[in-house]
Amino acid sequence: ADINDPGPSPPGEWVVYSGSYNSQRHSPLKQVNTSNASRLQVKWVYHVSGSHELEMVPAVKDGVMYIAQYNRVDAIDARTGNVVWRFQRPPASTAAYRGTSVYNGKVFVATTDARLLALDARNGGVVWDVPVEGGRRLSGAAPYVAKGKVIVGVLDQPNGYIQAYDAETGKHAWTWHAIPKIGEPESKTWSDGQKEGGGAIWMSGSYDPEQNLIIYGTGQPNPPYSGEVREGDNLYSDCIVAIDPDTGKLKWYFQTTPHDQHDWDATSGTLVLFDEVIDGKKRKLLMQANRNGFVYVIDRTNGKFVRGHAFLNSMNWASGLTKEGRPILVPGVVPTVQGNLTCPSTAGATNWPSTTYSLETKLFYVHVVEGCGINFRASSAPGAGTSYIESPDERYRWVSHIRAIEPMTGKVVWDNTEVRSNHYGPGLLSTAGGIVFAPEQYGQATMLDARSGKRLWHVNTGDFITASPITYMAGGQQYFAIASGTNIFAFGLPDDAKGGTP
Repeated sequence: ADINDPGPSPPGEWVVYSGSYNSQRHSPLKQVNTSNASRLQVKWVYHVSGSHELEMVPAVKDGVMYIAQYNRVDAIDARTGNVVWRFQRPPASTAAYRGTSVYNGKVFVATTDARLLALDARNGGVVWDVPVEGGRRLSGAAPYVAKGKVIVGVLDQPNGYIQAYDAETGKHAWTWHAIPKIGEPESKTWSDGQKEGGGAIWMSGSYDPEQNLIIYGTGQPNPPYSGEVREGDNLYSDCIVAIDPDTGKLKWYFQTTPHDQHDWDATSGTLVLFDEVIDGKKRKLLMQANRNGFVYVIDRTNGKFVRGHAFLNSMNWASGLTKEGRPILVPGVVPTVQGNLTCPSTAGATNWPSTTYSLETKLFYVHVVEGCGINFRASSAPGAGTSYIESPDERYRWVSHIRAIEPMTGKVVWDNTEVRSNHYGPGLLSTAGGIVFAPEQYGQATMLDARSGKRLWHVNTGDFITASPITYMAGGQQYFAIASGTNIFAFGLPDDAKGGTP
């Protein structure tokens, strides 16, 4: 199979967090395109009662939309927003949760009391309900299924790890720890033997069926800023890791920020799988816009560095990358008692909202935050606590951009500066209709021309948007959907304007 195929579901559905195993967030749908996007309208709004600033991405299968939070799933008609069924178990929770996936008639949801559930997609009945192996609450990452196993992540208390459960029975299959156990060979990359741990896994990964690999990003080392107590590269923190879904064994890794002192974890960037011809040879590649300000392109068969480019103008911590992809550090850009200017800030040049890669334009679209932070230490004592703030200097204030980037050269083809958004920004989506759905933090749902960046249409949803959008087909019509505040908005063409090719 070609990794650029949309899979694992028909092109009109959206059954995993990023829409497909390759995490391109690119849809082949084109009923809505650059010629008619200006006619889009709100088709329905669904209120998720008891929620708070939703970060989730809905899943859509067979005309039903599944909206998941900790302890609950709302199933609604994807055409109308009417309720099909609801599943809820106490206690009520507003903790950040990013959605679910649909597999073989099941949807999956984690609970705040450290359990993992499979629900019957038809009626919300519990198919299986198992305790989380190890007894810790799962992170808010959307579960997904690869090779018949439900893959989930765990936060870094004391360290993060990835787990697999049998999709049919819920039986625990394996656990892979991001941080080695004390005494294991990789613990030598920590001067303290990794006593503090780290490596949170709080976003979904990608799956490459060709290589039989699940690919995830891992979080920062702990303590996040006080690097003098953990000298070394601190494996496998801040890494992109490839794991055999059958065994849970690590196949390869690539570390984006060795010995991180800025909390630029690699779990927050979408891991985009794509194929490209380089020097006349088709290469199997992976791409990530990292929180540290670099776009990385690596070989997904072995984890070797292929290309890397800064996508941030205001970068001061590194002057570039070596031929192996390691950052070339600028001395002195670490937290201090007086406070030290760091660009990008700890919040990152980009963060967890999703990127997208268009097969039509061959461009990589990223929500970029230009700007810097001030990193402080509480004292000069080893292991002292630290914090950061947005730079108060107007020259370094946070400004949000949408950038269209050539993956192999790093060239910015177009750059849109957003009017009000100044932090993270929502995720992105591209379609074969030539559209990039680029919502803004302060509530604008906006469609852009993928080739030029020109604004085609927008509507104000009236609340913050921090989630990523989806698109799907239902009843012969293409819809776009996005979580805004405590509501799900669905957009489509007027009923008399559904012409075109889906």
